Amino acid sequence: MSITVAKTAGFCFGVSRAVQLVEELLAEGKSVYTLGPIIHNPQMVQELSDRGVRIAQRPEDVSEGATLVIRSHGVPRAVTDRIEALGLDCRNATCPFVLKIHKIVAEHSALGEVILIAGDEQHPEVQGIIGHCEGEVYTFSGSEDVLRLFQEHPELPQKPVCVVAQTTFDIKEWKNCLKHLQNLCSNGKIFNTICSATSDRQSEAAQLASRSDFMLVIGGRHSSNTNKLYSICSQRCQETYLIETAQELPTEALKKAKRSGITAGASTPASIIKEVLATMSEEIRNPEEGKAENFEDLLEESLKNLNTSGRVHGVVVNVTPTEVQLEVVGRKQTGIIPLDQLSADPNAKPEELVKVGDEFDAIIMKTNDQEGTLLLSKKLLDAQKGWDEIVEAFEQGTVLHGVVSDVVKGGVLVVTKGMRVFIPASQATASRNDPLDDLLKKEVDFKIIEVTSKMNRKRAVGSIREVLRAERKKKEAAFWETAEVGKVYTGVVKSIAPYGAFVDIGGIDGMVHKTELSWTKIKSPADVVSEGDTIEVYIKALDQEKGKISLGYKKEEDNPWNRLQNEYPEGTICQAVITNLTPFGAFARLDIGVEGLIHVSQISNERVEKPDDVLKVGQTVTVKVIGIDFEKKRISLSMKQAVVEEPEEE
Repeated sequence: MSITVAKTAGFCFGVSRAVQLVEELLAEGKSVYTLGPIIHNPQMVQELSDRGVRIAQRPEDVSEGATLVIRSHGVPRAVTDRIEALGLDCRNATCPFVLKIHKIVAEHSALGEVILIAGDEQHPEVQGIIGHCEGEVYTFSGSEDVLRLFQEHPELPQKPVCVVAQTTFDIKEWKNCLKHLQNLCSNGKIFNTICSATSDRQSEAAQLASRSDFMLVIGGRHSSNTNKLYSICSQRCQETYLIETAQELPTEALKKAKRSGITAGASTPASIIKEVLATMSEEIRNPEEGKAENFEDLLEESLKNLNTSGRVHGVVVNVTPTEVQLEVVGRKQTGIIPLDQLSADPNAKPEELVKVGDEFDAIIMKTNDQEGTLLLSKKLLDAQKGWDEIVEAFEQGTVLHGVVSDVVKGGVLVVTKGMRVFIPASQATASRNDPLDDLLKKEVDFKIIEVTSKMNRKRAVGSIREVLRAERKKKEAAFWETAEVGKVYTGVVKSIAPYGAFVDIGGIDGMVHKTELSWTKIKSPADVVSEGDTIEVYIKALDQEKGKISLGYKKEEDNPWNRLQNEYPEGTICQAVITNLTPFGAFARLDIGVEGLIHVSQISNERVEKPDDVLKVGQTVTVKVIGIDFEKKRISLSMKQAVVEEPEEE
């Protein structure tokens, strides 16, 4: 059997800080009260009780001269005010993550915003958060609760909203809630206040449960974060058990397991985890010898001559979505490379990087005392090799190639040579207005513009823009060598301005003025073209000294006045659409796009006082072309002359 204990199992920072504070006060000989149980672990609470720590349900319960400790969950503002009014000696062990939430809700509720809290309304932490709010405040425990809340309060989408989460809220459920919140209240301010330790603990528990056939969750049954861990693990491992102590260990199920995993809630002391491990070691039987086998002693024996640093060579024997397993040459232990130590690219998938049978070197990071395995890193070794190449590229000014793995605050990260290079936003694109998100997962060329190495911290800064500018200069030089008025190009619309469209015609931009886009009058270039359109243009004018290129788009054969001369000579009877009405007549558009005037005297054989008495905009009428002035581009039309008289009956 192999047993893996989660690295994140046990006390979190906030709980550890609170318990340590109580123990320090006891060591000083203080009489100690805690406002409610210091943590959600009955064994630890009982241990502290045996040492004299008493639990107060309210500040008034504290004896004179004693010290009151506020637990990591925090308390409402009214409680701290009451403690101060009573003059109690008080030590505040509220978790810093919780204090941050108190500050957020206090500031935003004071501004009149409605506070929404993701969490268990009855949980002490949530009660404390509510106690720092002014005005409206609501809680929700999941995505369905979000929908219900907005159905019951249809006015919420119109109000300013501030959303926070209990520090131990389920990460997966939080993401589900966000989908609804972002749709329901676009004006909401959302703060992800889930503790990073909680996120890491839940993520590691999910991965460990997925690869185990027996999973233990150790912690108090009244602990919110322990119950969330149990829920996460039980969804991935059928044999998942929640226990508070080693006495509850399900031994029969344990004996059947081949790969066991252990995690523990944030309020679970290390002593209980160790006791569970010790009990498990006594229960594991050697089927051949029929006696108890202490796996910790066996591991110690097998690892006593093993170095936990340096480089090893291994052969890939198994690839899973979360890790790669290696047979380490010259050693009996199995090498494990977690996904985050396989590549500098956080989006990389193991099966795309390595396959069974591949051989490579890796660095030993840690010896796992429970499993007898080597925790290895290929990423670190690749980075060591890649750093020298990056420094060389910086010194020689050579171009590197990589893939954009992340869009981060202030720029992007590019993976190359086993390292991540930071590209500032000002150096990531050809122009400052280009969106960084378009670069994600794209292959790019770049130059290194800065390298620093301090206290084993290596950092490289690159520039995509330098490479793009160098390439653009080459293309510009090639363009001007062959460019001439009238030459036709196929280009891509890069951007649109009120006065025209800029078109990339092969590494250099030219502009099509608004008047050159259409033979008819348009309000905006966007009426004709859109960004990203591929269009055919021709050079109308060149100014190499100023680097200006004027392009044409509309073609002479499409000129409606040329078509008018050929297709609509004087005397032609056709259909037209009324586009405007004036006191002196009506303007009508022919199907080729040009407009002509129907004078009020030409509307009907009967007298017409006002054109809008008989016509309306959008109406289709029959007209006769009675005059064309090509020089002034004017057309005269007549409705009454277009009326064909019926022949008289004999």
